[in-house]
Parts: sequence; structure tokens; C-alpha cells
Amino acid sequence: MQQTQMDSGIVTIPSQHSVADTLDQLERLLRERGLIVFARIDFSRDAASAGLTLRPEQMLIFGNPKAGTPLMQAAAVSGIDLPLKALVWEDAEGRTWLAYNAPEYLVRRHGLRPSFAANLASPIALLEAATK
Repeated sequence: MQQTQMDSGIVTIPSQHSVADTLDQLERLLRERGLIVFARIDFSRDAASAGLTLRPEQMLIFGNPKAGTPLMQAAAVSGIDLPLKALVWEDAEGRTWLAYNAPEYLVRRHGLRPSFAANLASPIALLEAATK
């Protein structure tokens, strides 16, 4: 079940795995396809180091300069949304969710030609596969 919140452009899908396992799988799939993983942020670990509690929540920042650079050439401010990100968290009921920005939303947000959505769409199958 995939949900898209069109006003925010966020696509949310359930994962059958824990937060860490979902991101481990996604990171492996991205690297296998030659995408660059720039960072992995563990928000819950960072919260704990500040004396706060947060259910498991992590973000993976990834991309492909060949796909993203043309967007930034067309609209420099699109770099605020690049590289791409996947956020994975555990909700209050213990379910795991993965969210990402819909390519069409990012294209509209930055006033880019609709064809640029293809540059951002290739990782979607990997995001979905990481949740299975």
C-alpha cells in the first residue's frame, strides 16, 4: 500500500522489516546499481546522545551526479532537494515506514520540464524492493 500526499509530495510505503534492516537492504541495492550513498543519519541514536528518546528513525542520502546535475543546471535551487533521501521510521504501533519525495513533485516544485522526473525515478524500484 503506497500513499502519496500530493500537497507535500511525500510518498510513504510500509516496510516488512525493521528500520535498520530496511536501510541496510536499501543501501546494498543502491550500491549494487552504482548509486552513491553519501550519508546515513541515525536520528534516534543522535537523540539518545542528547539525552532524548525517539523511536527508531534513520535517513539515507544518495544519488547519481549524472541524474541530478542536469536538474541543478536547469534550476540551481533544485540542489536543495538533491541528493535524494529516504526516511525510514517506526511508528507508535511498531510498524516501519519508508518515505521519499515524489519525482513529479520535485519537478513541479522547481519549475523543471516534466521530462526531468525520469532522472529522479530510477531509484523508486529499489526503495520499494527494500521494504519487501
